[in-house]
Amino acid sequence: MVEVRAQRASRPRRLRVIGFGMGPQHVTPEAAAAIASVDYLVAFAKGERDDPLLAVRAEVARQYGDPPVVVVPDPPRDRADPADYAAAVRDWHDARVAALRAVLEERPGDVGILVWGDPSLYDSTLRLVDGLDGALGLEVDVVPGISAPQLLAARHRIVLHEVGAPVHVTTGRRLREAVEAGQDNLVVMLNSGLDLDGLEDWSIWWGANLGAAGEALVAGRVGDVLVDVLAARDAAKAEAGWVMDLFLLRAP
Repeated sequence: MVEVRAQRASRPRRLRVIGFGMGPQHVTPEAAAAIASVDYLVAFAKGERDDPLLAVRAEVARQYGDPPVVVVPDPPRDRADPADYAAAVRDWHDARVAALRAVLEERPGDVGILVWGDPSLYDSTLRLVDGLDGALGLEVDVVPGISAPQLLAARHRIVLHEVGAPVHVTTGRRLREAVEAGQDNLVVMLNSGLDLDGLEDWSIWWGANLGAAGEALVAGRVGDVLVDVLAARDAAKAEAGWVMDLFLLRAP
């Protein structure tokens, strides 16, 4: 133990951003080693009630080294479709950076942040880390995780793109914009709802809570299966207490 502490003292303090997919079953050996290597993990919790998403991260920590999880209340965010969406997100990020910095200044040692899916795709953690000032002396590294589009493709046993063709990854908020721009093969994430009017002849491969409680899959022509998708989405949320869904949408 003395030797380990001496080794840590001889290098910069480490902050590890660790992708873990959708739960303990998706933790790679590299991610498992990273979790076990830190002195504690930081996790943002949403709302004042029990956060089921926090419970998943706590279980990941328990199974892989059991470092303590320091819970930080997630600052409030304007989610009522503000006129300046980018500014609302920046304000939220700034508040999260301040909350994260406060924890790091109070608690010494190497720290890890668990990220759903993979840190490279529709996650703000690396932006938060970039917002920390250099006075903390952190050495940052990133451990990749299994992403939601990978899981969607695996569950439906599909390739996300046609032969030699691209796939466009976007959010539910920007789906209409992408379709109007001529995109005809899209992976759509971060859905607050499903607005597919006028796309009835398109094909959809949809999934929710992949690899977690409430997992559901629906595929087919949009006009034929949209009712099933909406019902499955509601059922997934009722079972797990939360829903993360995405889909591949392809023009006829």
